[in-house]
Amino acid sequence: MTLTPKSAPRVRRLTLSDFRSYAALDCRFESAIIALFGENGAGKTNLLEALSLFSPGRGLRRAELAECARRGGAGGFAVSIEVETDGVTTQLGHGLTPSGERLFRVDRIPASSARAFADHVRALWLTPAMDGLFSGAAGERRRFLDRLALGVDAEHGARANRLERALRNRNRLLEEGVADRRWLDAAEQEIAALGVAVAAARRETVSRLVALIAAGRDDASPFPWADVTIEGELERRLASAPALAVEEWYRGELAASRRRDAAAGRTLIGPQASDLAVRHGPKNEAARACSTGEQKALLMGLTLAHAKLIGAMTGQAPILLLDEIAAHFDVKRREALYQELQALGGQVWMTGADPALFTPLRGSAELLLVTPGHATHV
Repeated sequence: MTLTPKSAPRVRRLTLSDFRSYAALDCRFESAIIALFGENGAGKTNLLEALSLFSPGRGLRRAELAECARRGGAGGFAVSIEVETDGVTTQLGHGLTPSGERLFRVDRIPASSARAFADHVRALWLTPAMDGLFSGAAGERRRFLDRLALGVDAEHGARANRLERALRNRNRLLEEGVADRRWLDAAEQEIAALGVAVAAARRETVSRLVALIAAGRDDASPFPWADVTIEGELERRLASAPALAVEEWYRGELAASRRRDAAAGRTLIGPQASDLAVRHGPKNEAARACSTGEQKALLMGLTLAHAKLIGAMTGQAPILLLDEIAAHFDVKRREALYQELQALGGQVWMTGADPALFTPLRGSAELLLVTPGHATHV
């Protein structure tokens, strides 16, 4: 696996209309590193969120799209970016009409979903809301795991969404006590196929990530390497059995557990119950038991490794969105972070309240002062 991506897309222009705190914004960019600074509440994270919407899903805040429409506006919003890759510029557009219709455009031609953007740009992000990832609920780690898989497989999100709908359908059938068991048989057949596909994609991504981390392991790094595994029955079985055999086993388990799942009100076995287990490699300690500072450094190291994996597997360096990341680290670790980011090769967007955080980047990065409704180069 070569770690050098073939291309490094750059966002050269960002245009907003009625998005969050911005009535209108039109900014152009030249650099690989963009640093946004300004007071809390000025709208820095809103700019990162606008970029994150060019990935499948609901963006880095996971907000309902209607929440992204500016208060006092017409009820919808529009976001447009111009992405330059190997000298070729592509315009990507994403928006929501006042009536609630979601729109996607590639060079002004309608597209069916955000999946169309993956051919031109891939984004991943790290936000303060993710600080409790290792010690928080398993659902958050599963969501993070799915973002890992989605970074290298643009179809993963659609599969995971279909699985979620199929599980809801089975839960409803169990709750209603459907007399015709053929309905449950059909629902469970769909769940088994989708569940194994989702588990296999997760497992493949983590396997490749672990291999990449092992190849560049450095116990002295300020961003410690992570030992990553998936704790889940389907994932465990896929390690030693063909996917079709695991699918057949899962379908049998679903049929046998109908009474139990009906009592619980949910399906208890499957990838929706898996968890991502992370250990601090150099210390050989569970991430959840590490200090807050160690967890932040570990998560940053994992994000950097994920960015390298995306570049290696897709040939396209991702755009990295780091919200308030610089304030998390001391001066030494901050300078090490900037060196790591510059070495990645992709475009990086960072936010911070204090412009002094970005002093080491002066001359190599674009700095923008963000004030309510505006972003100005300085």
